[in-house]
Amino acid sequence: MNDTNIPSEPTTVLDRLTEEWDALTPEAQKAARYVLENPQDVGVSTVREIAEAAKVKPNTVVRMARQVGFDGYEGFRAPFREAIRRGSVTFEDRARWLQSIAKEGELGGLFADMIGAAIRNIEETFSATSAEKLQAAAQAIWASDSTYTLGVGVNNANARNFTYLASTGMVRFHAIPGPGNSAVDDLAFAGPKDVLIAITCKPYRAEVVAAVEVAREQGMTVIGISDSPASPIIRAADHGFVVRADTPQFFPSSVSTIALLETLLSFVIAGASDEIVGRVERFHARRHRLGIYHED
Repeated sequence: MNDTNIPSEPTTVLDRLTEEWDALTPEAQKAARYVLENPQDVGVSTVREIAEAAKVKPNTVVRMARQVGFDGYEGFRAPFREAIRRGSVTFEDRARWLQSIAKEGELGGLFADMIGAAIRNIEETFSATSAEKLQAAAQAIWASDSTYTLGVGVNNANARNFTYLASTGMVRFHAIPGPGNSAVDDLAFAGPKDVLIAITCKPYRAEVVAAVEVAREQGMTVIGISDSPASPIIRAADHGFVVRADTPQFFPSSVSTIALLETLLSFVIAGASDEIVGRVERFHARRHRLGIYHED
């Protein structure tokens, strides 16, 4: 364990697992997937417990640990010992729980739980990334010919909000899929000078995964935003960001996704040319002139 390249932080271990994914055996990938999606369990679980949860043999978990530079599971587990344990429940369980709280008059507790979840989601999302990672993604966006932001379902609104804000000072931003179209068709003429920002959380939307695959084939730069390092769009991304989406209710939370997108856009603007300020000023001056804003 004298190798200075051995990961010493949970996020570094998870990054290494993602990097080594293709070198793992199918069984070891099952173990890695469980760890990537449940990192809070590692610090408080034995090798047998992790193996049982991942439905693999204990020696498979050991081989996975060695693949990322550790002598065995105990060393692998060490960076996770302080991780906060959290559970995982189904959408249906969450819906039933919400209804039971309302019937018992405990909405004050739900109020507190929702606030706590929102704060934890933001804290854990930003603790898992860095200004350097955001800057690298922002530079790719600014240097691109066109940036496509893809989200479906609840993330369609998140993608369109990002595009709307960006378009107040910049052109070349497109929210996809467009009305009556598919994301794959919207990327038909995109290429190596373009960027795709793809967003999806469990259960991952097939059309988003397919669009990322097409984007890779066409040489685009991919920025992936998802809720697990094991997500197919994170593993395929040039710049991957894992957001925390836990919530007491049954819909995944968008709080951390929106916060990350707003921060990413602020980095784009910070690194852009001075003309951006003038564009934003002209955009809003035009709105005032056209009577779009209510004037007191």
